[in-house]
Amino acid sequence: MAAIAPAERHNAVAEMPDELRADVRLLGGLLGQVIAEHGGPGLLADVERLRKAVIAARRHETTADDVAAMVAEWPIERAVHIARAFTCYFHLANLAEEHYRIRILRQRDKDDIPLRESLAEAVQELRGDDKLTELLDGLEFRPVLTAHPTEARRRAVVTAIQRVSAQLDVYNAPGMGAAEREEAHRRLLEEIDLLWRTAQLRSTKLDPLDEVRTAMAAFDETLFRTVPQIYRSLDRALAPGTGTRPPLARPYIRYGSWIGGDRDGNPNVTAKVTREAVLIQAEHVLTALENAATRIGRTLTAAVQYTPPSAELRAALSQAEDDYPDVVSEMATRSPQEPHREWLIFVAGRIAATRRRDMDLAYRSPSELLADLRLAQDSLRGAGAVRQAFGELQHLIWQVETFGFHLAELEVRQHSEVHAAALKEIAEGTLSERTEEVLATIRVIAWIQERFGVSACPRYVVSFTRSADDVAAVHELARHALGDRAPVLDVVPLFESGADLDNSSAVLDGMLALEPVRRRLADNGRRLEVMLGYSDSAKELGPAAATLRLYDAQAALAAWAARNDVTLTLFHGRGGALGRGGGPANRAVLAQAPGSVAGRFKVTEQGEVIFARYGHSAIARRHIEQVTNAVLLASTSAVESSNAGAAAKFRALADKVARASERAYRSLTEAPGFPEWFALVSPLEEIGSLRLGSRPARRGLGAPRSLDDLRAIPWVFAWAQTRVNLPGWYGLGSGLGAVASEGGVEELRAAYREWPLFASLMDNAEMSLAKTDRAIASRYLALGGRNDFVEQVLGEYDLTRKLVLEITGHTRLLENRRVLSRAVQLRDPYVDALSHLQLRALSALRADGDLSEKERDRLSTLLLLSVNGVAAGLQNTG
Repeated sequence: MAAIAPAERHNAVAEMPDELRADVRLLGGLLGQVIAEHGGPGLLADVERLRKAVIAARRHETTADDVAAMVAEWPIERAVHIARAFTCYFHLANLAEEHYRIRILRQRDKDDIPLRESLAEAVQELRGDDKLTELLDGLEFRPVLTAHPTEARRRAVVTAIQRVSAQLDVYNAPGMGAAEREEAHRRLLEEIDLLWRTAQLRSTKLDPLDEVRTAMAAFDETLFRTVPQIYRSLDRALAPGTGTRPPLARPYIRYGSWIGGDRDGNPNVTAKVTREAVLIQAEHVLTALENAATRIGRTLTAAVQYTPPSAELRAALSQAEDDYPDVVSEMATRSPQEPHREWLIFVAGRIAATRRRDMDLAYRSPSELLADLRLAQDSLRGAGAVRQAFGELQHLIWQVETFGFHLAELEVRQHSEVHAAALKEIAEGTLSERTEEVLATIRVIAWIQERFGVSACPRYVVSFTRSADDVAAVHELARHALGDRAPVLDVVPLFESGADLDNSSAVLDGMLALEPVRRRLADNGRRLEVMLGYSDSAKELGPAAATLRLYDAQAALAAWAARNDVTLTLFHGRGGALGRGGGPANRAVLAQAPGSVAGRFKVTEQGEVIFARYGHSAIARRHIEQVTNAVLLASTSAVESSNAGAAAKFRALADKVARASERAYRSLTEAPGFPEWFALVSPLEEIGSLRLGSRPARRGLGAPRSLDDLRAIPWVFAWAQTRVNLPGWYGLGSGLGAVASEGGVEELRAAYREWPLFASLMDNAEMSLAKTDRAIASRYLALGGRNDFVEQVLGEYDLTRKLVLEITGHTRLLENRRVLSRAVQLRDPYVDALSHLQLRALSALRADGDLSEKERDRLSTLLLLSVNGVAAGLQNTG
């Protein structure tokens, strides 16, 4: 942001909570010790020189030119080590903030007062609402993990940070003796030393199966255990006695995944990869279920004289002994007179057989496993052991209901033009490798459904859907691939451009005329899914116009569903960054068009967001509870009525803002020479060298001729690196100005107070502006040799900042969000340090000159390390 006044930064430091300050100082001090041990006191002294210099620049005690001159004096090797130091510092600072957030969540979780935005709060608020039971019966939350390349950290770095996190927990545990504390301190230092020694940059490019395995870490470490805890929270909120009665909470979370299934623009994702991806998922979930069943079985030492089995359980054990005498007799020997323990261990053995594909003993489906688990549960309940029946055993039942044998519903995505080209080739009789791959993919979908059930892979997302013909094409290709044995397909149209969003209802009208769609609707209870693309619409229209266009599409689609008696689920393709539809998910849900939520919310969880939200159980639980709270409240008639009234009241104002903002945005992004200028002033080209994922950064080859050639993720990522954050706010100032210039400031303020959509737009822009630094940004923008573009961007920034503050009533950015404001103010100088290091490398690379290949490689290493560090400091990439 514009330079922070020294007093503001001083206040931010003074306001830092004692526990957070202690952790930051502890981790920072240990990192300093490691740096000195590795590079000598001189390296640590240079890190400190730069740290103090950027803080002094913020206080206007020195200049940015002086800082740049200091950075330019260092040999490249020294600059690389300093960039590594600041990057590691941010990893540790982020960790300290996460630990503090978890502490605060636990402190606020009190018996008598439900935690704000929790499941308990939602249930309490809706207790007298006649729709509560109906809402809970139809409640769905469907997060879809994607491999979009926005996680700048290597998996090895993430793992190293998690080990530091675990040791910090140990160090801060109460009641430790002096020797224990000293050992915890030593282990913490050991792990920070290893983090420092771990390479920050990937040496090889990820392949799609690497991405699948990386996502599995979130399941193994967090999701599998967290999901039943969330259901338990809901059950506790609904009625007393959870764990001693049949649960009232129905499992409502269903994970999906595009990782290994999304082949739009990624030729590395093949039919073979998709098949292998679902097998990896199955291996992880079956291993987790086996371990859980084994753990519960081994601890279920309920003796027969105190907990007699039901007649049904005795019969099942007898049948098992007849069918598998060796297996059961061994268990009976180990667990004499403990029939429930014997049965659960037998169940664990059958899950292991399912994983090994031992078909004689394997379960044929999750429903068969659930029947065996409920047999034990009913027997325990009948014997009066209700705590055993509805405790950990219920958690296992919920896990099977949520994850099945496939863990997440694998979804396939492909571009509509690929399907059209494939059908043309089939008609001509000559098939290319790409068309053969399309047909092979459909055959793999059929194989997955046969192996794991239809729910393991029913959805086929069509990018850039422009008519019902694009949906019909998938069904036609399925017929060519397998004839009458074609898989069950829920073809999901994805609307991304402004024109396609406007035309979405007409496309659905055309879909209803398709026989395969009508047949599927008859089979599934008239359920249909539509996906809305936030990233490409924002890149095309700008943030303000895209927000309004998406809202209108949601409203139109909800009305279409009501007219056609269709249960519609809107799938929100939101990125993690504000320029790609990101921001707080719960506020976004509450701002949706009336009728468009209806108890169902499906959203992509992309890149760095996966580990930010699912890297720690407490954070994951909080995130899911916040979203569920918002889904329940947004589906009530009170919230829908309020939103509808505000939308009608401020519609004309919103249209004026949208038109003016889009004009301003397009006047920049569609100007001749803009794509080339953008490539010069940002590390756009170099970001591809970070090897963030298996997917190419752009749809074509060579330098981008227009923004259409560039994917939304590197577009947002590159602007974040320049400290401009343009996709999150550009054009909004002109849009607001069009209303304000006609005396409409008070009406804009009223819209901010009364309309959640407009408030969300303004708050997200304010957050993006707060992460923008005008002084640093100016140094990047100057690299492109186009003063007209520089003046245009900075002029729009100044206007947007001025009007956002005027309309929100804030005297400074994020004035009403103290925690976030403090974090930004404390981080900014350290991000400045990395920006200066990056500018040194970028300037030299852009100047070109007579750089040798070795010099270019060394500068590229510095640039990429600084990219990594800035991403960690700003806590967002794309």
